[in-house]
Amino acid sequence: MNRRGFLYAGAATAAAMSARSYGRILGANDRVGLGVIGLGRRGTIVSNAFLEDKRANIVAVCDIYDAQTKAFLSRLPKDHPPPHSSVAYQELLAYADVDAVLISTPDHLHVTMAKTALEAGKHVYLEKPTLHRWEDRTILIDAAGKYNQTLQCGMQQRSGAHYLQAKQSIFAEKKLGHVVFARAVWHNFPWQQRFVPDTPKPAGLDWQLFLGPAPQVPYETVRYSSWRYFPDYGAGLLADILTHWIDVAQWMLDDPHPRNATALGGIYHLHDQRKNPDTVSAIVQYADWNLNFESSVLSIRNDHPSVFFEGTEGTLDLSRDGYTFTPNQGTAVAVSSTESLEKAHTRNFIDAIVSGTPVNAPLQAGLDASLPVQMALRSYWSHQTIAQAQLV
Repeated sequence: MNRRGFLYAGAATAAAMSARSYGRILGANDRVGLGVIGLGRRGTIVSNAFLEDKRANIVAVCDIYDAQTKAFLSRLPKDHPPPHSSVAYQELLAYADVDAVLISTPDHLHVTMAKTALEAGKHVYLEKPTLHRWEDRTILIDAAGKYNQTLQCGMQQRSGAHYLQAKQSIFAEKKLGHVVFARAVWHNFPWQQRFVPDTPKPAGLDWQLFLGPAPQVPYETVRYSSWRYFPDYGAGLLADILTHWIDVAQWMLDDPHPRNATALGGIYHLHDQRKNPDTVSAIVQYADWNLNFESSVLSIRNDHPSVFFEGTEGTLDLSRDGYTFTPNQGTAVAVSSTESLEKAHTRNFIDAIVSGTPVNAPLQAGLDASLPVQMALRSYWSHQTIAQAQLV
């Protein structure tokens, strides 16, 4: 068996056996030992949030590129004990002092890694999107049900105090009346506007581990550095942005049952190496409301990314920095927030591990958010409106 075959077929079993043999039970005064898998931009942001919680400690890190690992370690606080360092994530899962893992890798690796971590007896904080291929959902459902570890999906709005307040004080009280539209907009992502020159593969970058279950192709710098450009590894704006905003809308309206989805867009301006669109619109239809989505990586002025709810009794503009409720009759109410959603969401995850309280974004929420995204993706690539029944 070659190295790649060993890592993807045999090491999962070894890691699970090791964790079960040597895993420890958290005591009342213990800190949660966190392993971080994927040390890029998102992994760094969420790791910093975990470091703010004194109940957690980063005990192991893992990345397929040694330069990225070195950069991540250099940013840890000077008094932080040096964590274990691995290239293959299965090696990280074998450490007995790893109680939980943050998975912040390219999207196509999420399901495989989360399943293996759950098998190894680790709690999992899984960055969004929860899955890359809809047909893989049963893998996560089966693993989560069998191994009974804490699993938090990375839809951090669900832990935001002002989001919870809006849910309780506006939607539960039916203050908007019958909501018929939710308009979701977010533009301007400079890190997804780059042209990436091709250079030789660094000696310390394991390209086979990056590819994982994706098609085998030769190394290209852009495929590693800007993997979101390529549908083999990520689904672009529909996975990155629509996942967040449609989760907010479905949660607020208590309706995770999309009926139809249509998505249109293309590469309108950045004619570079990318395959995913630089601009996209989508309409997702529910029983008695529509979600209208617009997003572009381009530098379109977008001072206030939000979900804007339109109801028969008023409107609500709900964003990460607060909300404005404007009733048809009466005075508008504005609520501002400077809360770190990452800190709130990681804190909720640690609460669940230590105290057994429910996570705010369980697996079902992650799957519910993924369903309309997967419908929109299929619509975009097939140039057809997709009904839920066609996907399920």
